[in-house]
Amino acid sequence: MTVMKRRTLLAASALLPLPALAQGAWPARPIRLVVPFAPGGTTDIVARILAANLQERLGQPVVSENRPGAGATLASAQVAQAAPDGYTLVISNSASHGISPTLFRNVRYDSMADFTHIALAATTSTAVVVNPRYEAQSIADLIRIGRARPDGLDFAISGHGTTTHLLGMRIGLATGIRMNPILYRGAGPALIDVIAGTVGLFVDGLPSSIPHLRDGTLKAIAVADAQRNRHLPNVPTLGEQGLPNMTSYSWFGVSGPKGMAPAVVERLNTEIRAILQLPAVRQRYNELTADAPDMSPAQYAAFIEEEVRVWGEVVRATGATAD
Repeated sequence: MTVMKRRTLLAASALLPLPALAQGAWPARPIRLVVPFAPGGTTDIVARILAANLQERLGQPVVSENRPGAGATLASAQVAQAAPDGYTLVISNSASHGISPTLFRNVRYDSMADFTHIALAATTSTAVVVNPRYEAQSIADLIRIGRARPDGLDFAISGHGTTTHLLGMRIGLATGIRMNPILYRGAGPALIDVIAGTVGLFVDGLPSSIPHLRDGTLKAIAVADAQRNRHLPNVPTLGEQGLPNMTSYSWFGVSGPKGMAPAVVERLNTEIRAILQLPAVRQRYNELTADAPDMSPAQYAAFIEEEVRVWGEVVRATGATAD
């Protein structure tokens, strides 16, 4: 290369905006994938699947980091304030981005305005599960026992603002039972106590409960699907047990701070959608009872916007709070 040509190239590169130069090298260092719940729950499981496969495809470490607290809003607020350079991402989900912004009074972010939404990674069904020794072994039992108790029924929740929290409150509203949510910092810690019998009732996402339902340490008494779940064909829906229109599911995706470079967003979206089609991942999702959706960044953003609207109506109808 001649001296004159080299000088011309250097002069041209000096005119490029600094972010454009940096984006061309992405990823040049490890990426943090922040998980807003404790280890052991569905959010954590999905995050670890994504992190392992993204690391292989991007050629840089992708570190899954659990930061539970405040209905998944603590971690989400921190990521919203991070540099939009593609190195700090969060597992956005139905709690942190769909429900908590309405449920909590002082959430320090806007689900839409403060994030770049990248890809939807999984959706999962919800079940009402009990310890096999719990006094209520059906929804009919639950209603009968709950109505006879002015102080109501305790049920474990994996965090304020989760779809499982709101489903428990909806069941209480529909049946006239006072439902008392017992807060845990994720499904993992809640499952320990439910299996031990400390709390007998749990509304949970299927991926974290299914191993215990299969080995008999937990029992499902209802699923919150429109039809029976293919993984639990012998468990009736809430609708079949006298609670119509009582469907609920959870979703999990990847988002970053507002203002991420479009090229980085498109690369991440492309890689995540490809990961979801890998035979090993599809098999793992089947074991977890999770579904793998396929959405562009724009579709995922529109999806979240609708979820905020729908869950806002549920929060107001049930009178649920984060207190």
